[in-house]
Amino acid sequence: MPHLTAAGSFDVSLTPLTLDQPGDDSARGRMLLSKRFHGGLDATGVGEMLTGMGAVAGSAAYVAIERISGTLAGRSGSFLVVHRGVMTRGTQDLRVSIVPDSGTGELTGIAGDMTLIVGAGRHDYRIDATVPDAA
Repeated sequence: MPHLTAAGSFDVSLTPLTLDQPGDDSARGRMLLSKRFHGGLDATGVGEMLTGMGAVAGSAAYVAIERISGTLAGRSGSFLVVHRGVMTRGTQDLRVSIVPDSGTGELTGIAGDMTLIVGAGRHDYRIDATVPDAA
């Protein structure tokens, strides 16, 4: 299986959404994700995120599902990623994985991970993935 790597930057916008089960719970949130990837991944991403804030500053968590559509290392198609982020008093543990068997087009069969690097006013990514040879 060919190994694909891609790196670059992305722009993101978050739009607050109403919680499905509203209540007096200001520690929870729901947002629409909209991204534009530049570099080795020339694509758009759309998804939905759920958030939860801890009682201590810098402690929070989020989960999200995002569909990324475009071109990765010259291959066209789309795939899903799942986000799991936990911050404990400012220390971050973030994992973004490609959802198995979610690839379409020339990205059918894609597997791997995405690393997101956020800081200094920038949003960067790196993808390490494999894609089966074309049949």
